[in-house]
Amino acid sequence: MKRTNEIKLYQSQVESFAKAFLATHPILSESLDPYVILPGFCDVHVHFREPGFSYKETIASGSRAAARGGYTAVCTMPNLKPVPDSVPHLAEQLEIIRRDAVIGVYPYASITVGQIGAELSDMGGLSGDCIAFSDDGRGVQSDDMMRAAMEKAKKLGKMIVAHCEVNDLLHGGYIHDGAYARVHGHKGICSESEYLQIERDLRLAREIGCAYHVCHISAKESVEAIRRAKAEGVNVTCETAPHYLVMDDGDLREEGRFKMNPPLRSAEDRHALVEGVKDGTIDMIATDHAPHSAEEKARGLAGSAFGIVGLETAFPLIYTKLVKTGVITMDRLMELLVWAPRERFGLPLGNDFSVWDLDRQFFVDPDEFLTKGRATPLTGMQLFGRNFLTVHDGRIVYQSETISPEIDLGGKENG
Repeated sequence: MKRTNEIKLYQSQVESFAKAFLATHPILSESLDPYVILPGFCDVHVHFREPGFSYKETIASGSRAAARGGYTAVCTMPNLKPVPDSVPHLAEQLEIIRRDAVIGVYPYASITVGQIGAELSDMGGLSGDCIAFSDDGRGVQSDDMMRAAMEKAKKLGKMIVAHCEVNDLLHGGYIHDGAYARVHGHKGICSESEYLQIERDLRLAREIGCAYHVCHISAKESVEAIRRAKAEGVNVTCETAPHYLVMDDGDLREEGRFKMNPPLRSAEDRHALVEGVKDGTIDMIATDHAPHSAEEKARGLAGSAFGIVGLETAFPLIYTKLVKTGVITMDRLMELLVWAPRERFGLPLGNDFSVWDLDRQFFVDPDEFLTKGRATPLTGMQLFGRNFLTVHDGRIVYQSETISPEIDLGGKENG
């Protein structure tokens, strides 16, 4: 992680550029006293669904939603059609990104062909145009396949980014194997399905020396395994998602908007994740923004697709629940959303910032979202912090319909 003085320098540069930009922009000539300038956030785990599933999300809609949430860089997962497992397949996605993205969009390539775990993708050919390699949505089941992937990634100077899940331990589960599942007669997903594969990967990363990043950890045992590996010098980082830090299976309802993978686990797991955020075991927060159609999320816990949206609520949620309550500082939140992900994944900040009214309260209303997805467990929750402007590479990529009661920009929210 960057040293404190380096971060302060970057923050100062961002603020200086932002203030100069805003001073010369006629619609933003009012006093900035009520507002806070924040550097552009970075999310290393999103699903923009294009090519292949544009009825769920597109590069255009996903990047506009990200901009509304204050994000100016995102990394898109490879569970697409076609899967970016070859140069021509990745080229399809890159062309859409060049045409439609309003922020920096950096695609993953898959670890294996078709993400089915039987054969390595064309990692050598893909390495120049992808941010890293992942089979997110599926765990790499074979030890030998993961070993080969890590060895190849190390030679290429790329990172392996792993969704960790042991298929043989799933048993058709779809929520956490805990109290709610037992009381309500649901099939559970055990924590072992996550942390056992993390432990395997950490052994391989230790042996091979590959840069390794763990996606969306949700279990207390995962936190402890990564904490131990870091103490032993393994080149590992990890992320968790906002919902795992503020919700647990005690918050579940019989609705598809509460279903994601990994699932909301126990209060004990949530507390362990918060401690991991506080002590630095967890390096960054990523949303795992995973939009689906309304129909796909209207089938209850058992029948709905896995995944919720989160780009437009991530900062207000964590700011409200962890910063305003004194659990973490604002500086720590910026490490989690800006500095750590950008440093680990090599993503420059540039002239990127957003402008927030941190005292503005609102109730989460999915009908206001710019993403095509509407499924969120946060519906109706009261949060603090509204973004009214995002600038990427010196260009406005989002502006709110109303900046403040005194400043009316006119028109609709836009990207």
